[in-house]
Amino acid sequence: MYIKYTLSGHIYISPEDDCKTIVDAALATDYNEDFFIAEDFSPEFFSRLMKEGFLIMSVNLSTGEIPDYVLFPKLHLQRSALFFKNLHVKKSIRRLLNRYELRPDAEFEHIIDRCVEVHGGDWLTPPLVEVIKELRNTYPFPVLTCHSGDCGHPVFNLPLSDPYPASFALYKDGQLAAGEFGVICGNVYTSYSGFYNEKNAGTVQLIHTARYLRENGFSFFDLGMPLDYKTDLGAVNINMREFVRLFRT
Repeated sequence: MYIKYTLSGHIYISPEDDCKTIVDAALATDYNEDFFIAEDFSPEFFSRLMKEGFLIMSVNLSTGEIPDYVLFPKLHLQRSALFFKNLHVKKSIRRLLNRYELRPDAEFEHIIDRCVEVHGGDWLTPPLVEVIKELRNTYPFPVLTCHSGDCGHPVFNLPLSDPYPASFALYKDGQLAAGEFGVICGNVYTSYSGFYNEKNAGTVQLIHTARYLRENGFSFFDLGMPLDYKTDLGAVNINMREFVRLFRT
């Protein structure tokens, strides 16, 4: 298979390409970009990209009234990964944890719409959001079951054979205080975006989500782009090659 490049030097991925081969070629050639370029917005193509660890973003290249959306599948040169043994909870946050309740896979569409409302549609473009929602709604297998214990929380039947868009909702006194959505593939959860409605709720949501993932068989929490608040939680930065190795394992 030939590897195609754009004039900007980015690898171009078409629907007929083998996405795993694309990733292997990027590693073999020491590809020095975070982004790849693609144009196909089909759910099947999205699923194949997600299976190889791409975090899919989108952008509107048009400067006129008619949008021209393209995909920016991202394999970060440096990726933020939280390994659960490293989870760090500050004392100032620890006292707040019991005030909130985490509900896995709740209010998915509201959460993704709220993320767009809060952060804008610069990369969460309308066609990207539409495909992510479609992927979730057409997942071919039952995803949730119940614990055999008495906690009542839903758990995912891992490993998931196909990428599944999921959400984590945080409530305080019955009201949504924070939330995020992302994609589960195999035993890895990749965070895409999140929001909070009150101070510290975003941090509490991440901590409760990390604890839920740890307790329910996930390998690690993929946090995407490195940022200081992720490092404060105990996340470490790993390069593209190490991320791909861990993700495939």
